[in-house]
Amino acid sequence: MGAKGCKEYKREDLVMSRSGYTDDWIDSHWPLICWRGAVNSALRGKRGQAFLKELAEAMDEMPEKRLITDELVEGDSFCTLGVIGNKRGIEMKNLDPDDRDRIGKKFDIAPAMVAEIVYENDEYFREETPEQRWTRMRKWVQENIKE
Repeated sequence: MGAKGCKEYKREDLVMSRSGYTDDWIDSHWPLICWRGAVNSALRGKRGQAFLKELAEAMDEMPEKRLITDELVEGDSFCTLGVIGNKRGIEMKNLDPDDRDRIGKKFDIAPAMVAEIVYENDEYFREETPEQRWTRMRKWVQENIKE
């Protein structure tokens, strides 16, 4: 059981994307409300804020301002999470990009934050170039950093 009254649904119970998001909520909107609370808490928390600040720095240091989708790393290219994984020297080749729990542990952030970043990176604006994705994601990171 998550937050009071929030039932946890297993990921395999629903058909989902890499982010784990679905629009097929089982009984009501309550699971979505609980999930959004977990995402907001993860983004605003101490670990989340430290991660976002480090991510902004890592993105700014990228020689090529472009982001891929669907994988953490592909050659010399990265998704948003992969950028910080590369900066930290995390071996990502054998890390399943769909396993938000394992990625959360490896990156020291909540699985809800992993899912939100993946959703924003992979799914929110599907029809864009890697360069446009970098610009949008860098803006999203900055918008989520509390000053």
